[in-house]
Amino acid sequence: MITVSRVSFDYNANGSNPIRALTDVSLSIRAGELVALLGHNGSGKSTLAKLMAAVMFPTQGELSVGGTHVTEKTAFDIRRKVGLVFQRPDDQLIANRVIDDIAFGPENLGLPREVIQHRVDSAIATMELESIRTAQISSLSGGERQRVAIAGVLAMEPSCFILDEPTTMIAPVLARSLLRTAHALRDRLGVSIIHITHFMHEVTDFDRIVVMDGGSVLMDGTPKEIFARSEELAAVGLDVPLVTKVGRVLRSRGLPIAEPILTAEELRTAIVPLCSTVPSMQT
Repeated sequence: MITVSRVSFDYNANGSNPIRALTDVSLSIRAGELVALLGHNGSGKSTLAKLMAAVMFPTQGELSVGGTHVTEKTAFDIRRKVGLVFQRPDDQLIANRVIDDIAFGPENLGLPREVIQHRVDSAIATMELESIRTAQISSLSGGERQRVAIAGVLAMEPSCFILDEPTTMIAPVLARSLLRTAHALRDRLGVSIIHITHFMHEVTDFDRIVVMDGGSVLMDGTPKEIFARSEELAAVGLDVPLVTKVGRVLRSRGLPIAEPILTAEELRTAIVPLCSTVPSMQT
């Protein structure tokens, strides 16, 4: 789906003081894959996202989407394939009403009216926006605006979604709902999802995690592979999920707990059998 080959990127590349943001990055995203891109501010993850969405272009190296090289000439077609959802929904919401904003992208493709209507209705249903379809965007909550922004990208029918830290500015309950939606989009439509975040607990059930630091790929593997490398993560200012820490503490105290534990259910499954070995209290 997306192939990044030895890509480097400089901000102000043609100026007297270029700033290196990415260095020799190589990775691939498969069709239908759920990938987390982790790293602290300045690690290069958002820059990489903008390159994959053809918002910017590599200084060196090659990047392709669906076999098409990302260049200024192919940018329009690439942006139809890769939908980028910004951290701040207000940065990409354009129209006054929900329904008009969702229709904006398909209308700019010059699609027939009936096709636009079908795409808008489908996106509204998928994102559960029916009750506010004619609402003024200015009246919506942050979580609702984020869902409208995703619906607008969904109406473009991309084969890959990039979510750039979409949970940073919304309440935890809305963040969980948004992540469930991301999983549902992948399962229902077969699209690739790239979720950019620095919240470890959000990505324990992803197919794959890519960790970035200093503009380079530091780690690439499954959640269990990545979170087993806690010392390396700590060295770049990243932590493991709380439940993983709990499992590690129990293991350090002699309990036969596998490492790493990624979810509360895994921890419960590991602990419950051990409870039967604890002597009962006699009264």
